[in-house]
Amino acid sequence: MRKIAVIGTKDGWSSEKLADAAAEMTGRRLLVEMNQVRLDLATGSLWFQDSDLSTFDALIVKKIGARYSPDLLDRLEMLRFLEIRGVKIYSSPLRIIRVLNRLSCTVTLKAAGIPMPPTTITENLDQALIAVDSYEQAILKPLFTSKARGMVVVNRGPGAGQALLDFKKENSILYIQKKIHIENQDLGIVFLGGEYLTTYARCKEKNSWNTTIHSGGKYASFDPSPEIIALAKKAQDLFGLDFTCVDIAITPEGPFVFEVSAFGGFRGILESRGIDPAKLLVEYVLKRTSNAN
Repeated sequence: MRKIAVIGTKDGWSSEKLADAAAEMTGRRLLVEMNQVRLDLATGSLWFQDSDLSTFDALIVKKIGARYSPDLLDRLEMLRFLEIRGVKIYSSPLRIIRVLNRLSCTVTLKAAGIPMPPTTITENLDQALIAVDSYEQAILKPLFTSKARGMVVVNRGPGAGQALLDFKKENSILYIQKKIHIENQDLGIVFLGGEYLTTYARCKEKNSWNTTIHSGGKYASFDPSPEIIALAKKAQDLFGLDFTCVDIAITPEGPFVFEVSAFGGFRGILESRGIDPAKLLVEYVLKRTSNAN
């Protein structure tokens, strides 16, 4: 049996589900929390409890921490050291690093011609105010976040300056994106091994500005056009992740890509499509590790 560990968060729904799937198919269950590991650079070993992860056939990264933060980049560097020494990791830590930071992801997408909402990056409050004035309504987004946590909607007008000032107290870089009209849903377009898997919609609760489940949204099945799938594939191809979800909104001005997810969501696929992504991901990793040997 292959030795496979899951990098995730204890009691996290998707992490536990992935660890269960790995146990079912390999006979061994190990869910690794990165804040509990010890990297020994001299020996090249990475210890979690009594397991040396450098001896495993593969690691599957589902989560690096309970909350997004720059600290996650340091944890990924620890995994990157293992990868350099030959451990198979899905997705590659270096590829996750390129997409985890919202600004890095945005720059890569925009430089490749991927349509995105108008966006301004600045550290200067006066410049930020100019952007909000031009957008009329904007969303302030932390560089490390998920499920819209920490995001703030700001309108042009007397209160904009204070809103920017308050946001900057926690965010030195101001990422300002024009709020676009998305009706009542956006899409999660899912890829496994670079190939299209399925799509689900996130439908927002009527009193919320965003579609996340964290804000009361619901999942639903959705069948996008071939053109939308092609756009999502072009976006995800830039990063080469083994499992990911591309967030897209279809608007009167055309489709806009919000981001390519570092880890991809499981629950929306399962609830809206009846597809078990944890099982598919473990099967994918087992096939890849078998082929490598």
